[in-house]
Amino acid sequence: MEGFNVGEYVDQMALLLDLQLRDEYHDGVVENFERISAIANLVNSFPLTEDIEAAPVFEP
Repeated sequence: MEGFNVGEYVDQMALLLDLQLRDEYHDGVVENFERISAIANLVNSFPLTEDIEAAPVFEP
C-alpha cells in the first residue's frame, strides 16, 4: 500500500493500546508488520467473481 508507514502504524497502535514497546523490539515488530502487510496485499489483490459465496463451515 502506497503511503502506508508501518513504523508510524506500530507507534500509533502501541500508544492506542497503552503498550510499552521496548526499543530493542521495535524494529522486529515493524519488520513483522511489513511482512504481514505484504501477505495481506497479495491476498487482497486476488480477483474474486461476484457469484462467490462465503462458506458457512470450513472443511479442509
